[in-house]
Formats: sequence, structure tokens, C-alpha cells
Amino acid sequence: MKYITFKVGKIRKVFALFILLLFSISVYSQELHVKSFGIAESDLSAQTQPRKDLNDRNCALVKVQFVGVISEVEGNVVKPLVSQGNETWVYMPQGSRQLKLLTQSYLPVMVTFADYGVEKLESNRTYVVVITKPMSSVGQQKQTLTISYTPTSATVLVDNKMVRGSNGVARITLPVGQHTYIVASDGYESEEGMVKLKASAPCDLQIRLSKEVTVAVSNANDVMQYNVSTSSTSSSQSATTSSGFSSTSSVSSGSNEISIPVKNGITIDMVKVEAGTFMMGATPEMKNSWTEERPIHQVTLTNDYYIGKYEVTQSLWCALMDNNPSYFKGDNLPVEQVSWDDCQKFINKLNDITGRKFRLPTEAEWEYAARGGKKSRGYQYSGSNKISDVTWYSSNSEHKTQPVGLKLANELGLYDMSGNVDEWCFDRFGFYSALSQTNPLGADDGICRVYRGGSWEQTAGFCRSSDRSNYGTSKNRSYNLGFRLALSE
Repeated sequence: MKYITFKVGKIRKVFALFILLLFSISVYSQELHVKSFGIAESDLSAQTQPRKDLNDRNCALVKVQFVGVISEVEGNVVKPLVSQGNETWVYMPQGSRQLKLLTQSYLPVMVTFADYGVEKLESNRTYVVVITKPMSSVGQQKQTLTISYTPTSATVLVDNKMVRGSNGVARITLPVGQHTYIVASDGYESEEGMVKLKASAPCDLQIRLSKEVTVAVSNANDVMQYNVSTSSTSSSQSATTSSGFSSTSSVSSGSNEISIPVKNGITIDMVKVEAGTFMMGATPEMKNSWTEERPIHQVTLTNDYYIGKYEVTQSLWCALMDNNPSYFKGDNLPVEQVSWDDCQKFINKLNDITGRKFRLPTEAEWEYAARGGKKSRGYQYSGSNKISDVTWYSSNSEHKTQPVGLKLANELGLYDMSGNVDEWCFDRFGFYSALSQTNPLGADDGICRVYRGGSWEQTAGFCRSSDRSNYGTSKNRSYNLGFRLALSE
């Protein structure tokens, strides 16, 4: 009897280990992978079995090859999907750049076409994407990396993914081997490097960031200073400001910012953009530009205006609309899954409450502000040529939106104009002219509205300040599409 009890206990232990192993395998096998994506040159399915988009043009056809059940495909898709055995046919308008696959048993997988040498889909062309199930990673050795950093407000990225820290300490467990890290904070020189984790012991890094150096730039008779870390106090003004705002506005001393109260203690922070002239479109620093960014042309904005310091957050949206349409939930996350029409309803309510005349920025206003206005230093992205300093995009976003204002601001003090979520503009889409323009308002007609800036799920090319997207009607909604407010002087 004693022998039997011993055997039963042993069997239970073996069974428990077996269950744990199965659980581990299931956890590690949840992520699908894109094996390949490209044009099927000899496949004429897109032409012989065509489908029209909203502009009455033939779509491109993406054949998704996957051994399993695809429950949904998100993106700029012309429904319905077509099931052909282990293939799912997805029709998409010309110019589409990515899609997201949802399955019954695996995590969603994002397919960004530019990652495979295809910037945009072409009408009447057939493409094939092969999706594979991963091998189990059970048994891979891991180790702990601890990064202690100063200042404690810094952002820490490891392998281009943000690591949440507390009191100046960020800790993460990673596979043994080499990993990259970046520590950055507004007003400080960022530090980046590579660390090799060994199985024998955890690794500790001590990072102390240095203050950025003041750089004086001569511009005609003016001297403009950049990257100076200053602290300013906010004072409530009892008289009407020079811009005509009411006495309830709070203006930051020594700056061009204004804070406008809305409801329940929620305010809108706006940054003044001085009128000026700039070259709009694919200027030389905008690498790997696309056709719709050309030709470069001169644009003059004759009036000063204000633009949102941050993307409109869910807390601000909910305070007015009493609903939250966002896919990713969080008070300080940007609101998304809002159409251009939804934005107009929000703005109308906002204007009723505040007595202001908020609106969406025009495309020219948006790009001028993203480039830094009169303070522009000619960066490719809004605020830097180093994308990870200013942008949440596909390589560091952890496949979701991030709270506004965590990255570095641009020259005007604006956050997240590159990445996080795309942002609706006022204009209808139209192709550029080489002629100089003054206060342009976009095309006179058309069904597509412009949105700008790139998003958390897109590659670096979409986050350039000159990049344009025009694949949304005024009713389109997406989990990567939000907006930023503008306000006339």
C-alpha cells in the first residue's frame, strides 16, 4: 500500500509537469508570423475576378495563405472576404499599405507591405501573403535586465519597446543574448547602446542623462534658442489676451501656449504657430517619399493660429460625448476609431461649451506645425531625425497606442505629431500643384479626406512630416486614426 501511494504521488507530479509543459507550449505558440509577401506576377485573379472600390476603380487582390480559420481582416478592405480552401481573398483599394489578420486561436498579426518591398498596392494586381505558425520556444534561457536611470521622468526602450519604470528603475526579463536600449527625456541628451545578457547572472545598468546644450541659431536679425531646459510658471490672466481669448484662459509665462478649460477640470493645451512661408511636400530631408508628396511647392500661411499640444485624449472626448469608441482604452491615450464626421460633432459641442471656434487643422497648417513652423530645424520626423526619440510606431509601440506626451516634443513644443495615431485634417484630398499657394484648403471636391502623421502600427516611412494618407471617406473609422484640434487667432 505504501508503494502504491508513492507511485500515485509520482504520477501526479509527472502529470502536473506535463500540464505545465502544454500550457507553456500554448503560451509560446500564440503569435503568428509573416513568412512572405509579394506580387504574384502570373496570377490574373484581380483582373478576371475584379471588385470595385469607392472610386469605381478595380481593387488589388491579396491572397492570404494560412492553414487555419481567419475570422476577420481589418484595414482598408472592400468586403466581403472570399474563402478558397486555405486561402482568404482580400480585396483592397489601390494605394493600401497594410492589413491586420484576426484568427480564432492566435494573436492578431499586422502585415505592413513596405516591410516586404511593396510600398503600396496597385490596382488589378494580385499579391500573396503566407502566414505561418511559430515553433515552440520552450526551454529558451532568460535573464533579468535592470536599468537605473536619471532623471526619473525618462522613457526607457529595450529592443524598441517601452519598459515601464518606477522611481528611476526599469526591469525586464529577456532571452539570453544581445539587446538594444534607449533612455530619453525631454531636455536631456538621449543615451543608447547594446547590452549582452548572460545566463550566469542578471545585468544592471546605471544611466545618467546629460542636459542638452543650448544652441544659438542666427536668423536675419533674430537669435533663436533651442533645446533649453526651462521651467515656466502658469498664471491666470484676468484681462483678455492679445489673441482675443477670454479671461478664463491660462497662459504659460514666457511661452506661446494657452490652456483652455472645458469641463470637469479638463483643459485643452494649445500652442501658437506664427504665420510664415515654407516648402510643402517631399523636401530633400524627407527620404523615400511617395508620388502624392510631390511636387514640392511654396505655401504661405498669412495668419497665426493655435494647434493642440497633444492629440485629443479619451478623457477629453468622453467629457463631451459620453462615450468612448476607442479600441485601446485609457484616459490619457489618444481617442481613435473616430470618423471625420465624428470629429465635427465633437467640435460643435466643444464650441458650444467654450464659446470658441475650434476646428480641424488644414493639411498645410498641420505640416507647417509638424515641421516646427518658423523654428524648424529641417528634421525628417516631427522634432528629430532619430525616429525613436519622437515617435510611437511599429517598431516600439508594443502594438498599441501610448499615452500622449511621452516622447520628445518638436521645435514648437508639440507632441506625437509623428506616430501614435494618424490625425484627421480639414481638407479633401487633392494632388499637389507646383504653383505657390496662400492658405490652401485642399481640393474643391472628392470623397476622401486627408489624414497625416503615421501611427503606432505603421513603419517609419509613414511618420515623416510630409507623408500623406487619403484612403478614408468622412465616415471611415480605424483604431489607428484620431485627431488634433486647431484654433484661429
